[in-house]
Amino acid sequence: EGRNIRALESATGVEIIVDDTPEAIILSCFDSVRREVARLSLHKLVTDGRIHPARIEEIVRKTEKQIEQEIVEVGKRAVIDLGIHGLHPELIRMVGRMKYRSSYGQNLLKHSIETAHLCAAMAAELGLPPKQVKLAKRAGLLHDIGKVSEEQSELSHALLGMKLCEKHKEHPAVINAVGAHHDEIEMNNIISPIVQSCDAISG
Repeated sequence: EGRNIRALESATGVEIIVDDTPEAIILSCFDSVRREVARLSLHKLVTDGRIHPARIEEIVRKTEKQIEQEIVEVGKRAVIDLGIHGLHPELIRMVGRMKYRSSYGQNLLKHSIETAHLCAAMAAELGLPPKQVKLAKRAGLLHDIGKVSEEQSELSHALLGMKLCEKHKEHPAVINAVGAHHDEIEMNNIISPIVQSCDAISG
C-alpha cells in the first residue's frame, strides 16, 4: 500500500514519484542535499533488499551522516587547493554543499572554484598587491554562497551571501563583492567588479 514509499518520504523530506516508465523513479525536492540522501538511501535499500519502515529510517540516518562528512571534506579540500586560510568552518561546510547544486547547468562548486582562480588571475594582471589578489580569490569562491544557505529567506542569493559573510566576519571587500555581483548594492572597492566579471566569464 505504498507504506515504504511514505516512510522514505517522511524520513528524507523528498517526494517520490513512481513513474509509469519502467525502471524510473523521480525524486522531487528543492534541497539538492536531501535529494542526494534520498537517492543514496534508495540505492542502498534496493541493493540490500530488506525494505521496511524501521530499516528505511536506519539507512537514511546513516546516509545523512555519510553525506554530512563528505560535505565537510569537499569544502576543506576546495579551500586547501585554493590556498585560502582562516575561513569559518560553517562557510567551509557551505562550500562543500555547493557540490550538490547546479546553476544554469553548471556545477556550483566547480563554477565557484573557477571564478576564484579567474579573480586571482585578473587581480594579479591589474597589478594589485598580493593581499588584494588573495581577497579577490576568496570573494570569487564565496560569491554564490547564498545559493546553498539552509535558512528560508526572501533575499536574493547575492544579498543572502553577503549576510552570511558578514555573520562570519569576512573582510569588508569580500562582503561587498558578494553582495554587489548582481548590482543589487553599490560596489565600493576594486574587488567587486573583478568578481562580477569573473562570475560572468565562468558562467
